[in-house]
Amino acid sequence: MFGDMMGMMSKLKEAQKKVEETKERLHSVLIDEASSDGKLKVTITANRTVKSISIDNELLEDKEMLEDYLILTLNKAIAKATEVNETEIAAVAKEGMPNIPGMDMFK
Repeated sequence: MFGDMMGMMSKLKEAQKKVEETKERLHSVLIDEASSDGKLKVTITANRTVKSISIDNELLEDKEMLEDYLILTLNKAIAKATEVNETEIAAVAKEGMPNIPGMDMFK
């Protein structure tokens, strides 16, 4: 019984390490998003860090429109990044999880 617990603990540690490695890797996964007319482009990482924002000069003349564009485009990019992030981490976590009663939330 004790040996089983030790095996489970090392499996959990390994899973944790894999999750950390995946989080690191997601820093280099870039997600590009643009407004429908292409006047605003953003690039963020799968960890939801903004890397770049490109704004068409036309938008600089209309503050409210620019703000709306930023909100819409950043939210779309963040939603995509969140999906990638959660999918990747869930896959790694599920793979490394021993079958512990009550741990079904990882499946």
